[in-house]
Formats: sequence, C-alpha cells, structure tokens
Amino acid sequence: MTLLFTPEELVRYLYNETSPAATAAIEEALQNDWTLREKLEVLRHASRELDHATLESPQPESLRKIMNYARESVGEPIQH
Repeated sequence: MTLLFTPEELVRYLYNETSPAATAAIEEALQNDWTLREKLEVLRHASRELDHATLESPQPESLRKIMNYARESVGEPIQH
C-alpha cells in the first residue's frame, strides 16, 4: 500500500517539522516510492533557490504612483 503525502507534509518533513511518526512514515515511503523521492527533490531544490533569492524593493517613483492611485481611488486628496 502506497501512502499519499501532500506537498505541505513534504515541506514540513524537509524543514524537520513533522512528528516522529510522520517522519518515519515518510522515510519508509521514500525508500519504496521513486515519484515521492522526485517530489521531495523538487521541493528541496526550490528551498535552496529561495534561500539564495535576492529581493529588490520597488523604485520610490513607482511607490509614489501606486500610493497616489490608491488615494485617488478612495477620494482622498493627494499629498505631495
């Protein structure tokens, strides 16, 4: 019998947030299910990519335009 694990369960496993029983069940399933191993590897790769991602802030001019648009849409006067 193959157990089905959700992506959320695999992410918790990846970050060592599963119970001992769930960890044991996932590890047993990983030994017998190559598709589950592949899914875990995809999540592992995505996790590494996120760790190395650099987030950039928007330009101040873009923020000003967004804020002005928001103020106009609710009828508040635009402050400069």
